[in-house]
Amino acid sequence: MGTFPKDEESQQSRSPRLRGRGERPEMGTATATTAATGEADRRLIERHRYGDPQAFEDLYERFNPMVYNLALRMAGEPADAADLSQEIFLRIYRHLGKFRGRSSLKTWVYRVALNCCRSRYRHQLWWRRDRISEPAVLESYADGRRGPEDRALAQDAGETVHRALQQLPANFREAVVLRDIEGLSYEEIATVTGTRLGTVRSRIARGRDRLRLLLENES
Repeated sequence: MGTFPKDEESQQSRSPRLRGRGERPEMGTATATTAATGEADRRLIERHRYGDPQAFEDLYERFNPMVYNLALRMAGEPADAADLSQEIFLRIYRHLGKFRGRSSLKTWVYRVALNCCRSRYRHQLWWRRDRISEPAVLESYADGRRGPEDRALAQDAGETVHRALQQLPANFREAVVLRDIEGLSYEEIATVTGTRLGTVRSRIARGRDRLRLLLENES
């Protein structure tokens, strides 16, 4: 099987989307887009604080697909994902006024969503299954080999990948979903999961290895 290129994220500007081979963001465009998004986020939150009901409707329309997709990957079943999404947005509604902008609004929503998933399934055996405690790792942990799971994830290749994801330990599944499906940067994943950057890299690499084996067994 073929290999895939390493991540080529710029140290100055991180894009949340997966990029093609050799593609790099233009600094000026990326910076302007980030600034515009941040300003729009601040205006939305201020509208919510001052009681504008449309503000939360706008937030829901913007983030609902993202939240549902994450809930589906974590919960495994559409009905559970829909119920979990409602719980996530209720929590967002209750706490949005306390958002202080230490991260992007998108990253904050992801963190609320992931914590809600963890709270829901913390005591269920399938969520705890094989949850692994990583040893300390260096910040420069090499995110080296990339195999067939990357292409499958990038193309969102249906039920085979979905079943394989459900067999990963929860901490590996979180990292792989956030990186290879949701397209978050390593720094964003570290913020969302509350872990060190080196741990994020380790989980992604080890999760990809396990997913590769699961997909090879399916083929």
